[in-house]
Amino acid sequence: MMGGQPIFILKEGSKRETGRDAMKANIDAAKGIAAAVRTSLGPRGMDKMLVDSLGDIVITNDGVTILKEMDVEHPAAKMMVEVSKTQDSMVGDGTTTAVVIAGALLQEAESLINQNVHPTVIAEGYRMAAQKAKDILEAASTPVKIDDKAKIVKMAETSLSSKSATGSKVKLADISYETIKAVAEKTEEGYKVDMDNVQIVKKQGGDIDDTELIYGIIVDKEKVHPGMPDEVKNAKIAVMDAALEIKKPEFDTNLKIDDPTMIQKFLSQEEQMLKEMVKKVKETGANVLITQKGIDDLAQHYLSKEGIYAVRRVKKSDIEKLSKATGASIASSVDELSPSDLGNAASVEQVKIGDDYMTFVTGCKNPKAVSLLIRGGTEHVVDEIERSMVDSIHVVAAVIEDGKYVAGGGASAVEIAVKMRDYATQVGGRQQLAIEKFANAMEEIPRALAENAGINAIDILINLRTAHAKGKVSYGLNLYTGEIEDMTKAGIIEPIRVGRQAIDAATEAAVMILRIDDVIATKGSGSASPPGGAPGGMGGED
Repeated sequence: MMGGQPIFILKEGSKRETGRDAMKANIDAAKGIAAAVRTSLGPRGMDKMLVDSLGDIVITNDGVTILKEMDVEHPAAKMMVEVSKTQDSMVGDGTTTAVVIAGALLQEAESLINQNVHPTVIAEGYRMAAQKAKDILEAASTPVKIDDKAKIVKMAETSLSSKSATGSKVKLADISYETIKAVAEKTEEGYKVDMDNVQIVKKQGGDIDDTELIYGIIVDKEKVHPGMPDEVKNAKIAVMDAALEIKKPEFDTNLKIDDPTMIQKFLSQEEQMLKEMVKKVKETGANVLITQKGIDDLAQHYLSKEGIYAVRRVKKSDIEKLSKATGASIASSVDELSPSDLGNAASVEQVKIGDDYMTFVTGCKNPKAVSLLIRGGTEHVVDEIERSMVDSIHVVAAVIEDGKYVAGGGASAVEIAVKMRDYATQVGGRQQLAIEKFANAMEEIPRALAENAGINAIDILINLRTAHAKGKVSYGLNLYTGEIEDMTKAGIIEPIRVGRQAIDAATEAAVMILRIDDVIATKGSGSASPPGGAPGGMGGED
């Protein structure tokens, strides 16, 4: 009001929440997201069934998949979804952990705000605590090398333990290790893994144990001509991104024909050109041709007569993986194809899986790209096994790149909490309160693990604190026995990157949400939920 006259700053119909109301709404929404995924944490966690507007069903306990499939409306809740997406892109595992920690940090901060501690003081304390937590994690870590298969496989098994694939985790963990070892490239600093070099192909039918690693590439195409051989041994592979067809002119052309024999001459000339193309392929010594573009019907016939196995219209990404797997150079035309451009494989074979024919390029000597063929009884099982394997291979890649691991089963979280309380007393000031709350939030991980397994969380936390106070750094909760024990000896271990990234992502999200004291939603945005607004119903991807 200015001089008795109202002045409209915001558009009519806009909603605005300020001060404590805005903070409470944001914190409640974020806590709602954390509560939604909390019950899926750990080996005893439950699955979620998500149904979208078209009736398509997703059954999973993968944190990032759950949150992606939820139709989240509240802006603060969307920030929590971003936490899981960041964790997924940086590590591939620990998405539920990151969201649970973020929710716990906000819940702890809420009690401080109610005691009139300023949000910026809490934010500053949380940042200090996050840095200290990573230092504690580093001190509690153990080095590991790429050749230490037993330990790395155990980490893959730990990742798979909380998935539907837990019954086949021993085999799948071994496949995960062999997959990443095959594509890991040595650098001056250590090892680097490019996930684009791992091709994942899903086919329903068979059993989860039929999942296999192919030292080569699976091309989801069949041979172009029935007269071609079904299998080629000691394959010499020509890989091209050009067509074996006669190019049509790029401009309008008119031909004036005076003599009927000229038509036959044109057709004969076209036939001769295709014959020459096939001849050039044959002269390089190739007995397999895989191209990104098309192959003329007549060229298919000539290739078949020469005994050359050919596949056409292969995806560009598969062509690139084929090049890395077989050592072939991608030719842009038949004319530039030479014997030195050919790749090698022990076998190229057409295989029928389910109702489809696929081409298996296998037995590559030193493949820089490999394929995972994932099998399962139903479509939903195959999809969930794929998500599990993606998490598992990312875990193996992370530990090979970083060369360090920490104890799982809530051990590292309790170690951080115990050391953090000592650190808080050294810091002093109001930040001390926030650092102590950070320690409480870290204990939400073992608490959630225990509750999801039907174990008394209070007793477990007391026992874990006592053990860690005595210097038993790797003691955590064995969810199968309900007892605390040395997680390293039990083989429940995880890459240091999982915990480090979860702390970073959760802290940044919590701090950002805490610093908001004004929410302005314009008319029609649909984002201004009332105070306490939690995530919306299940729907399409966020």
